[in-house]
Amino acid sequence: MATLENYRQIVRELLAEHATNNDPNIESQVIYDTEHDHYQLVDIGWQGLQRIYACYVHIDIKDGKIWIQHNMTEIDLGQELVARGVPPSDIILGLHAPYKRPYTNYGVA
Repeated sequence: MATLENYRQIVRELLAEHATNNDPNIESQVIYDTEHDHYQLVDIGWQGLQRIYACYVHIDIKDGKIWIQHNMTEIDLGQELVARGVPPSDIILGLHAPYKRPYTNYGVA
């Protein structure tokens, strides 16, 4: 259970660090669902007459592994997780097809 709590904390800190926006009309929100272990970084707001709603990062924690489900940033989330002490085998690139995962440096669930 300590690893799960540790992974939750690492993911929350990672997303909070990247929840920055220079536009005062757009709010960066970090969404935590610790009951189901879903975590997202979302931008919401307006640019002129255009509505902005974008999910940039979606991470889940499933079966003791951190799943990167969506990453629309230039950030290498896997490397940032490794730098924070997460073993590569506990990181699953859910955004890649299962047949590609064995060729990454991460887990293959």
